[in-house]
Parts: sequence; C-alpha cells; structure tokens
Amino acid sequence: MQPDQKNIWLAMAIIVLMFVGWQFFYELPRIQQEQEALERQQQLAAEQGGDPTLPELSGVEGLEDAQAEANFPDVQLTRGEALALSERITIDTPSLHGSIALTGGRIDDLTLVKYHERVDPDSPEVVLLSPANGPSPYFVEFGWLAEESGVVVPDNSSVWQASGSTLTPDTPVTMTWDNGQGLTFERTLSVDDQYMFTVNQSVTNSGGAAVTLFPYGLINRHNTPEILGFYILHEGLIGVLNETLEEVDYDDLNDLEEPNPITYDSTNGWLGITDKYWQTALIPDQGDSFKGRFLHNLRNGTIDTYQADYLRSAVTVDPGATASTEDLLFAGAKVVTELDAYAEQYDIPLFDRSVDFGWFYFMTKPIFFVLLWLKGLIGNFGLAILALTVIIKLLFFPLANKSYKAMSKMRKLAPEMKEMRERYKDDKPKMQQELMAMYKKEKVNPASGCLPILVQIPVFFALYKVLFVTIEMRHAPFYGWIEDLSAPDPTVIWNLFGLLPFDPSQFLPAFLLIGAWPLLMSCTMWLQQKISPQPPDPMQAKIFLFMPLIFLFIFATFPAGLVIYWTWNNLLSVGQQYFIMRKEGVT
Repeated sequence: MQPDQKNIWLAMAIIVLMFVGWQFFYELPRIQQEQEALERQQQLAAEQGGDPTLPELSGVEGLEDAQAEANFPDVQLTRGEALALSERITIDTPSLHGSIALTGGRIDDLTLVKYHERVDPDSPEVVLLSPANGPSPYFVEFGWLAEESGVVVPDNSSVWQASGSTLTPDTPVTMTWDNGQGLTFERTLSVDDQYMFTVNQSVTNSGGAAVTLFPYGLINRHNTPEILGFYILHEGLIGVLNETLEEVDYDDLNDLEEPNPITYDSTNGWLGITDKYWQTALIPDQGDSFKGRFLHNLRNGTIDTYQADYLRSAVTVDPGATASTEDLLFAGAKVVTELDAYAEQYDIPLFDRSVDFGWFYFMTKPIFFVLLWLKGLIGNFGLAILALTVIIKLLFFPLANKSYKAMSKMRKLAPEMKEMRERYKDDKPKMQQELMAMYKKEKVNPASGCLPILVQIPVFFALYKVLFVTIEMRHAPFYGWIEDLSAPDPTVIWNLFGLLPFDPSQFLPAFLLIGAWPLLMSCTMWLQQKISPQPPDPMQAKIFLFMPLIFLFIFATFPAGLVIYWTWNNLLSVGQQYFIMRKEGVT
C-alpha cells in the first residue's frame, strides 16, 4: 500500500478511536448524570436546605457590608414550608408561575409553565427558583448599599408593603419600605409574556442630609447542582463583560481560596447562572458602569454557595430629591429566538451566547435556524432533520458524485488489483509501483472515497450540538415510539422492543441499551460498506467489517434525532452510490 493511503487509513482509525473514547469517557457519564439530575428534580422536596446568609458585596473602596442575616429559623424545611414563611406577591404569566417574598423582597419562587420534568404534559412544571431554608435555595435579590455608616437600607429581613397581590404582564407591582430615617425605598416590578423582568428602584430622601447609595443585584444558589459534566456544554456562572463571554465552572470557583471572587469592571453586559436549558441573568442598565463578581462560599462548612452579583456606580440622593435606577432580570428557558429578540430590544451584548453553540457557532446556529424554518414548514422536528439531510446531500452532491465515481472505478478495478497483489506479493516496492501506474492510467484517486465522510464530520458535530444544547429539541417528538428527539431511543432490543415485561435499563449500561433506530443505522452502515470498495489491506478490511457493530453501541447513547439523521443519510448515500455504480457498469 502506498504511504499516502496508509496515512489516510491511519487518520481514519485515529478518528474512530477518538470517537469511541469520547463516548465511553464523556458521553456515558453524561447520560448517567442526566438521569440523576432528573431524579433530583423529581425529588426536590427531599434535598438538604442551605444557610440563606448572603456573602459580602464588595467593589467600592471603604464600603462596609450592609447585609444582615436572614430572620429565618435554622431548620430544614420543605419548599412549601419555606414559601409560607413570608407573605407573597403571586407571579402569574403565560410562561411563569411563582411568587415574590415580601420579607426580603426576593424573587425566590419560579416554575416554568411551558416546560415539564418529563415528556408527560401532566408532570410537574420545571422548578427554576426556590426560597431560602427550603431545598436547594436559588433566588434573586435587588437592593441598595449605603456608603455612610448608620444609614439603614432594606435587607433580606425587611418586610415590604405591596401595591397589589399579583404580578402579571398587565399589572406591575410596587413594593415600599421606609427606613424610619427619612428614606423611602420603592421597587416596581413588571414582567413580559416570556421571561424578562424590569426592576425599577427609587429612593426618596425626606431627611436633612444627602445620602450616597449603590444599587446592586445578585443571584444566589445554594448546593452544587447536578450537572452533565460534559465538555461541549457549559453549566455554571456565565456573563458577557466588556463584550467578552466569560464562562466559569462551579469547580473553577471551588478551587479558589476564599474569599477570592472573580471580579470584572464593565461598562455594559450581563451576568448570571446557567443550566443546560434554563438561566437566570442580571442585566444592569447598559448605560452605567458596574463591578461584576462570580464567587463561591462554603456555608456552615458544608454547603456550597455560588453567587453572581453586580454593584453599580454611586447614586447621591439630596434632601427632598428622588433617585431611581432601572435594571433587567432574565429568568427562564433559553429559547434562541427569544434571546435574540431580547438582545435586539434591550441592546444586550452577545445574549444569544447563553445557549452554548460552541466554537463552531458560525455553523451550529445557522443549522439550528434551518431546522427551525423547516419545522415551521413541515410541523415536526424529526421530519425537519430528514429534510435537512436532503439539503446537505444536495449541497455536497457534486463532491459526492465525484467520490462515488472514483469508488466505482476502484470496485471495477478490484479483480485486477487482487491479481497484481498476488503476482508481486514477494516484491512490495514493485507492487506499489504497478498500483500507482494503474491509478494514474485509470485516473483514480484511492483516497477520494473518504471525502464524503470527512466533509460530513463538521455537519455531524454541529447537528449533535444543536440536538444537545437547544431547548427547542427537548421533548420534541417524531413518530411512533420517539417522543423526545434530544434523548436516546427508548426501545431496547433485549426485551424485544417492549414486548417482554421487564426493563433492561435497570441493570445494563447505556451503551448496551440498543434501540430500534441505532439498529437501523447499523444496518444501513453495513449496507453502505457492502457496495463500497473494500480496503486493499486484508487486516484493514476485517477491521472495517466491525465498524457497523462498533457504531451500533456508540449510537445507542446518542440523541434519537442524530441517529435518525445518520440512518437517513446512509440510505441516501446508498441510493446515490448504487445509481452511479449502475451508470458506470459496476453492480
């Protein structure tokens, strides 16, 4: 075999080994962690609570910590019991259910109306925010810090008075608190039909001296959440500071010596905490500079607490005057089109990067929008994937035709090549010389058959990313047994695809849970191999015979949508290749 051809096969073997290693060392742990995360969500009320004391806000020279400890009992409470500790303003929108605590003024109770824990629409709504002293506290707080000592500002034990009992897109709510020293604090909250809150804070000074205050916002999360831990997806603290995307993993903060927050000085941007599909993000007034932080504290020596916060520039309130600020809070599902709309409406830099499209953003996001457009035309994301496959095949049609013609010629020359190897089996240099002469005479490039596979690899990974990170694919059905294109095929060959009354997933690892679609994919891959020229080296030929079997186990863990794409792509390739072989007289 000529050296160039050996290098090609070696490169292909390395790609396959990397692919297999990727699945065993990253994908399988991801699947297991995702299952644990679902169980965790379903058993939310049984989790440990946390200490609601807030870490110190800093960033201004000489600013003292004005946060008081929360006036909550130090006992473990259920979520319902924790919510009952304070009177509340109900949140009721087409996208959100929840409430705001009048004690502390926190937004600490949110569930997502349009998203459920399981495919079953009657399953509980996904819980986003939860109150302190309940299971896994996760809340948002806005307020003021005073530069002058002795000035009392509202803290997380202050009891606010509300102008209304329910916050809806049509009815904003104003909360009021008087410090008894001549300062009246007002906070008006409004919300749209989706996931954006507008927070307008004002301070009226009826005293005799000017005061200097610093507006702040924070997102606080207790307990390290169960994350997928997969390198193609960021989960943790996130922000865009000075036009730069910053992603900080929970582990990165845990490794820092305390107190040692990661700090940023920025003139615009946003920051928050992101999960795979959900996010909370603070968006300060884009016209004001602020100091942003990501930090981790260990409460009571055992409870991890993570916080993203900002401190805006000073506001001086003269006697008889009123000062106000306005900021935004995003709390909800990371729907790409809605993130884009918010970015344009409020001039939020790189807000769509909340969805981890990765390094191949330039390819991943366009593929997503093509799928979204096709889904709008066809009405089903599974059919949209099939249509996208046809479009991709048409784009690469000239290259594929050229490649398949070369493969047909190689297949046609196979008997002559076999005879030549037998003739010169004891003279390898002569055999290589004669093979090269034959390739040149017949105008055949033995490496050209690899091109269709190589050009599909970037598309494959981009589509994998789309299926993996976009919430639009979550619980998106196909037909038959596929109710979620973002999850592996739920059928299993070992119980005859559900005919036998037992569940193999209880005792088999994920890569052995072979479903119907991975089996179909493996069959189409075998069929494509049968009509393709075999590798000239006998050992390579034997190795490649096992490739459909290897990929069968690999694809068992892949999202069903990706397996459907690959199966359909193989069938189209087989049809195209067979047509060209007939045309070239090779059948």
